[in-house]
Amino acid sequence: MTSPERPTLAVIGGSGFYEFLDDAETVEVETPYGAPSAPVTIGEVGGRRVAFLPRHGKGHAQPPHKINVRANIWALRSVGVRQVLAPCAVGGLQPHTQPGTLVVPDQLVDRTTSRIGTFVETGAMHIPFADPYCPQLRGSLLGAAPDAVDGGAMVVIEGPRFSTRAESQWYAAQGWSLVNMTGLPEAALAREMGLCYAAIALVTDVDAGVSAEDESVSMEAVFAMFAANIDRLKGLIGDAVAAAPPPGPCGCNTWMDGLEIPYELP
Repeated sequence: MTSPERPTLAVIGGSGFYEFLDDAETVEVETPYGAPSAPVTIGEVGGRRVAFLPRHGKGHAQPPHKINVRANIWALRSVGVRQVLAPCAVGGLQPHTQPGTLVVPDQLVDRTTSRIGTFVETGAMHIPFADPYCPQLRGSLLGAAPDAVDGGAMVVIEGPRFSTRAESQWYAAQGWSLVNMTGLPEAALAREMGLCYAAIALVTDVDAGVSAEDESVSMEAVFAMFAANIDRLKGLIGDAVAAAPPPGPCGCNTWMDGLEIPYELP
């Protein structure tokens, strides 16, 4: 009997997105960085073997600043993954990013403060990250969600608190579209592991400082909006999985060619 095909694509589920695959196989993975957020599950979507990992663990056990992102990314690569789709909940910072809007961002801004953001611990290794998202996977997401906003910068804050009004007004004044707590270092670590990576963001709220009339963001409102859209999000992720091309020479992995990598690639 031949062994099952290894999954080359993974979905990392965000807040409220804790399950994705039916009749899935559970794989416990040990990593050099400790335990991932949860065991990796592997199943089939659109005729393709797919891995799934809930970013916050089962039942949102891990807050954004405590997620062991290095373990998550290493674990996914170790089971065969080379492409990652990353749905997430975000706050809107611009008039066109109202609650319920889907956005496929093309840029990131790092405002985190305490996270381990690299696998590099020795040597001179610098990773290209000017364009943080895979263009091929972005295309698959936009094809699956034609009503999504194409592009925009997502600023990633430390959390777990939401932004002050002044912070929110500053982010919006820079022209940034979205605010989030988990997009980094996840995307950067995926690049270091040579994985194609793209996010699709569901706007769950208008951030506090965008309008003087808006009330402070609440966790209850965020989770309620995400729950109301979870079936919509799962459906388009499934369509994007089925449409995603195999890993190609998009730059997400070819930057490693000819280099001596100072960390373990499983």
